[in-house]
Amino acid sequence: MLVEQITTQLLNAGNPEIAQHSQRFFKTAKGEYGEGDKFIGIRIPILRQTLKAYKHATIEDALALLKSEYHEIRLFAVLLFVELFEQSKKDQAQQAEIVKAYLANTQYINNWDIVDSSAHKILGKYYLNRNKSTLHQLALSNNLWERRIAMMSTYTFIKNHQFEDALLLAITLLNDKHDLIHKIVGWMLREIGNKDKQVAESFLQKHYQNMPRTMLRYAIEKFTKTERTAYLKGQI
Repeated sequence: MLVEQITTQLLNAGNPEIAQHSQRFFKTAKGEYGEGDKFIGIRIPILRQTLKAYKHATIEDALALLKSEYHEIRLFAVLLFVELFEQSKKDQAQQAEIVKAYLANTQYINNWDIVDSSAHKILGKYYLNRNKSTLHQLALSNNLWERRIAMMSTYTFIKNHQFEDALLLAITLLNDKHDLIHKIVGWMLREIGNKDKQVAESFLQKHYQNMPRTMLRYAIEKFTKTERTAYLKGQI
């Protein structure tokens, strides 16, 4: 009943013009990464506002919503997972159940905004002080979104000055063929640089010549102009 209520509310909040723009922005044409995805036309502030009224929802509700054909409803579902995970700070069994549900349904976590709104806030927090082999397995997946989930999850590690797994995953994904992986790896390397530039530079000096250009540009974005030029010209 609650799932139907949420779905109806979100469908009624849709805007056809926004939906049309989103279909282009999230690359839903044939052969693109979001091929066939459907949009209602809702901006994320409205989703977050709606979420406030449904904090009493359950994991089962979130799972049902995650299987929606509509992008924004799936995004709402992962935001609900994040909310439920936060509510369960003192309940490790509940958090483990959320992680299990999240990992078992990655086929529905299938665009960069859905990944980036949730992976580090669920998997990142859960695995912060646990064995991280699950993330390394995801990084080897044939599924683009599972690889992005793996890398995005390290954002929480980086914030806590744990760089090792982010760097290891960056090596795993160094030769990935997809631009969305180049961007997320570069972004996380940039975040490492924000915390400890020496660590980031040590990694870049070893690997920058083999990096896709997009990955490198993202990684060095906060460096000085002189430093950026040197890296881009291969003069390090």
